[in-house]
This record gives sequence, C-alpha cells and structure tokens, in this order.
Amino acid sequence: MNVVLVEPEIPQNTGNIARTCACTGSVLHLVEPLGFRLTQRNLARAGCDYWDSVEVVQWPCIGAFLEAHGDAELHLFTGRARYPYTEAAYGGDAFLLFGRESAGLDPALIGRFADRCLRIPMAPGQRSLNLSNAVAIALYGALAQRGFPGLG
Repeated sequence: MNVVLVEPEIPQNTGNIARTCACTGSVLHLVEPLGFRLTQRNLARAGCDYWDSVEVVQWPCIGAFLEAHGDAELHLFTGRARYPYTEAAYGGDAFLLFGRESAGLDPALIGRFADRCLRIPMAPGQRSLNLSNAVAIALYGALAQRGFPGLG
C-alpha cells in the first residue's frame, strides 16, 4: 500500500503516519510543500525509531506525483465524498491520498478524480478527524479487506 500526504502541515501527524506506514509495510509519499522540515525534532520524536523502517518518497508537487502515478489506483479521502471508504476495493499497490490538515485536498484535485473520492463516516456536524487517525482508519480498512497481507 501507499499513503500519500499532500502538503502536510503538522510534523507530529506526519511522524505518527510514518510509524503506521512502518508497522504496515506501506510506502509514505510526501508531496511538497511541507509545513515543516523533515529534520525537525518533533517530527523525529513522533516517528520514534521507525523512520529507518519506512520508505519515504518525496514529490516536489502534486503534478509530479500525478505524472508518475495518475493512472494508478488512487483513492482520495475527503469529507465531501459520496461513498464511505468501506465501499472501495483496494489493490495491493493502491495509493491513499490525504490533504493538508487545514484545508484537505484541493477542490480541483477532488473534481478531477471525483469517482475515486471516499469519506470516513462521522457524526453530523463534525468537521474532520485528526489526519493521523484518518490515515490509520483508511489504511487498516484497506489492509483488512485484503486479509492483512504480510502482517502477523
């Protein structure tokens, strides 16, 4: 699996997500601009000693990522999606895309891939989940659907 963070802003969230990726054998893709430097102390602290166990791929912009993977199996997570994440079928090389903490994914990106957008159900009136929680829910949901391949 592949987790894609598009312009993440909070280093602790990215560190927690890196840890989740390490524990699941997933690749973490970071799309710039980032709201922090990867060498920041709090980012390393959030990821603990897991940074050496996760493959991290950096992209200079969403255009570069899409040029390389736009035809791949993409699943975009947004509260504006019609279908819950549980209704998608996930392949082993799927890319799960998440937007920045303050604004989510760009509306133009959502419009371009509207048929690939998914949401995590929440109580009415709630705006969003913490990014690291949303990634964990979606990633483990996709892995559960596939029988947790390679995980003990």
